[in-house]
Amino acid sequence: MKALDDHGVAAEEYPLQSQDGHACTLIARIPVNPASALLWVPALGVAARHYLPFAEALSARDVAVFVHEWRGNGSSSLRANRRTDWGYRELLGTDLPLSHAAVRTRLPGIPHRIGGHSLGGQLAACHAGRDPDAFAALWLVGSGTPYWRSFPMPRGYALPFFYQFAPWLAHACGALPGRRLGFGGDEARGLIRDWARVGLSGRYRAAGWPVDLEAGLRDVRAPVRGVLFDDDWLAPESSLRALMAKMPHAPARVTVLDHARLGVRADHFAWMKQPQAVIDGLLA
Repeated sequence: MKALDDHGVAAEEYPLQSQDGHACTLIARIPVNPASALLWVPALGVAARHYLPFAEALSARDVAVFVHEWRGNGSSSLRANRRTDWGYRELLGTDLPLSHAAVRTRLPGIPHRIGGHSLGGQLAACHAGRDPDAFAALWLVGSGTPYWRSFPMPRGYALPFFYQFAPWLAHACGALPGRRLGFGGDEARGLIRDWARVGLSGRYRAAGWPVDLEAGLRDVRAPVRGVLFDDDWLAPESSLRALMAKMPHAPARVTVLDHARLGVRADHFAWMKQPQAVIDGLLA
């Protein structure tokens, strides 16, 4: 599906379906003559459509943007419950490669970037590690490892308790009731187990999948650009630096934005409605 706005940017949608039956829609904003393309991975529990202001503003800078959809959110045909579960194995082994293949098919021959917001940035980094020659850059916004030791103390001391409580609650309820907790959406048990394991151990691993994600991260050589917010306790700079340290061969730069530069509250989510300063930081 394609429609052109007043600036000649195409609004496109690509229906995707994986071999395990999961279906979703990859949404894109593509300028007339894109200089590069970006595959963007949302934060936990955030539907792809919420990044349309970001995609539209970035496409005005000649970057084609494809916004991946999380399994279980937005256009996804699945919802987490007692009968339906998934984890990093499905997200990294099935869903992201499917979106990546669609980007390569639609826009071959130009540089491709990958990036994401929060947990989406972490999974984007892991995907880049699986195909390190595919991307010209890795963009991380409000992102970083959840490893408890990478957070400032005393806050970091409280995190192991949540990393043990969240998987227990997800198992008891059939899925994590994140909307009631104010943390993500209603998230699959396996996803929460995999995420909490990283938070406790500091190492990325997908249960039931033999791929060495940590070794892949060490293979990333594309420049890493990070943008953080000075009122965002979910992604402190120490957490982002710890994630970047897993990619020792990738040149890294971090920009921290405050309220004055953003024009909105400098927290984890407000930038999504007014993304210009974030885009400036990524493209600088």
